[in-house]
Amino acid sequence: MTYLFLRRPRTDNLKCPSGSVVVFTGLSGIAVCRETLPETAGMALEQLSDMVQRCQGVPDDSYTTEDHDVFTIAGRTCIEEGNSVQVLSIVLDDKNQDIVRCMGWNLLPPLVQVLLKKEDKNLPHCLAIFNHLLEVCRPKELLIGLLEQLEQDDPDTIAESLHLLLNPLQKVLLCLGSRKASSLGMTLSSVLDQVAKLPLPHTKEQEEDDVFSLCRCCTDLTTFVRPFVREARQNFLNSKVMSESAGKMSVRGDWLLPDKEELRTELLKFCMKTLSHPLLEVQLKDPDTLAVSPLRNFATEILNTLNAIGESVPSLVYQPLLKRKEVPGFLEEEVRYPKESLASLAHLVFVHHLAADTFPSVFSPVFCLRCNMEHVCLLLSKTDESRIQKGLELYEKSLVRVENGSLPADLLEIKTFLTVPQNLVKVMTICPRQDLRTKGLKVFQLSIDKFGTEAKYSFFQYMLKTSNHSGVEGYVIKNIKNQIDVALQPGNSNTWFEGVHLLPLLRKVFSLPDGPETDLLQYLDRVMESLNLLRYLVIRDKVTENQTGIWTELYKIEDTFLRPLRVGLDMSRAHYERELCNTMESKKSKAKDESVLSVSVGDEKLPNMTPESQIQALHSALHTFDMIKSVLVRIEELIEVKDNI
Repeated sequence: MTYLFLRRPRTDNLKCPSGSVVVFTGLSGIAVCRETLPETAGMALEQLSDMVQRCQGVPDDSYTTEDHDVFTIAGRTCIEEGNSVQVLSIVLDDKNQDIVRCMGWNLLPPLVQVLLKKEDKNLPHCLAIFNHLLEVCRPKELLIGLLEQLEQDDPDTIAESLHLLLNPLQKVLLCLGSRKASSLGMTLSSVLDQVAKLPLPHTKEQEEDDVFSLCRCCTDLTTFVRPFVREARQNFLNSKVMSESAGKMSVRGDWLLPDKEELRTELLKFCMKTLSHPLLEVQLKDPDTLAVSPLRNFATEILNTLNAIGESVPSLVYQPLLKRKEVPGFLEEEVRYPKESLASLAHLVFVHHLAADTFPSVFSPVFCLRCNMEHVCLLLSKTDESRIQKGLELYEKSLVRVENGSLPADLLEIKTFLTVPQNLVKVMTICPRQDLRTKGLKVFQLSIDKFGTEAKYSFFQYMLKTSNHSGVEGYVIKNIKNQIDVALQPGNSNTWFEGVHLLPLLRKVFSLPDGPETDLLQYLDRVMESLNLLRYLVIRDKVTENQTGIWTELYKIEDTFLRPLRVGLDMSRAHYERELCNTMESKKSKAKDESVLSVSVGDEKLPNMTPESQIQALHSALHTFDMIKSVLVRIEELIEVKDNI
């Protein structure tokens, strides 16, 4: 279809092709040629033209429901069927501006669809209609119409839709003046709901290429919110001046008028929501890895926004410890400052060093650790791997600044200092990702290193009592051995890992959970580390010195640990030898009965093993019992030798 445009209302020189007619625009005086319309499109245009002519000069409160319906249906049909130039003519006509102001926003759906497609031949006319509607329609109705068009499901369409509509939405909201706060909140909520549907980039290349368009959306969102942040910042600065002139200290703009406080509140909600998603979900790249990171820039903008609206980043991070004054407004504390968002903020500050220059240097590393323990506890309690990873990173960064052996025992009276290790145990033992399990063990050891001697002693007691995992208990016992070794070095004597204080800890170590009936395979790590510790003590501590008290405690260890272990070994060996014999006989007879040996992981029973696998597993178990017995015999021989010296 070809259109000829003349900048005058005259038609003397306008030669229209055969089958075309002349159409005038009212506002600009442009005359155009268009092809004769198909019957259905022609009917729609005729209905629209009739309705517009009928309503010209009629007050907008006199338009009927039928008028609205005809304008909406006929106008949309014309645009959908490619006749946007005729609609543009009607929309621009001076006589129709009251009608357009009242009803024009109903044309947004087909216009947005054309603008999203981009390649449509009617794109220029649809864009002209769209822009004119933004100029003349009522802001509230435009806002509703634009937000309706924001809702998409396909990730590619979501990104294009946000890119197209955020600027018009910003323009409409700015037209609302002081009444815009709640509308801004509704818009930001809708936008973030759309952003949440986009896949996250996981690699450097995905972020560089923006394969999922998340980076583009975050950049557009930053541009969109900027004028509202500037306004809120100015409001806050003005309120601060007012409060200072009145002799009252204001931290968060207590003197803000209700509408200005509402604007600040909506921006705060936006920041808190973005901290939770996408910033808590995505793994930011360090500048050394990715020099220009749109997501890192977005995170920086969010922290700058918090500062601009009067929210102190240090106060937010340290919220668990700093007593916060009651803040006016309609949001409760935990709704206003969601814990997960604050944890994300702490991670951005301590791991990625964003807004680090806003932190007072007077805060000690121990104080920072205490504050961050709340955030670490929350992140490690989740099952989502991205949160676990960030919890481990935050805990590690908080610990490395603390001097080794400096944390006092009274910190263990704080709930999080006991809950976090329990969460770490879960990460080390059941997290599906091996790298996170390894990282968990590294951070666990780092936390042990930071405790003072008394704190280590109490911590070991607590972990032996609560971990309920042989591998973890074995690791703790190994640490106990290391601490005893340090204490026995010349000049390193301490009261916690030798003498009377050590004995209660040793009694916890040298015991079998279920006596002789303890499953020695399940508790192998604990049993072997206990035997290694006992062997070390017998070799290292002289009978005449008895620094650890081991020689006066041996008779109890014999009763609670060594004798039950011998009995348990004999019982276990006899049981497995019998099972091995039965399995080998079953294999020879090629019996088809259900296998004697069943294997379980947790409470879940695994499929029966083949006879060959059963025999191999039984031999492995017997070998393990031999290993335990060998260490046990060597310890008994050492004890006998020492006693005879």
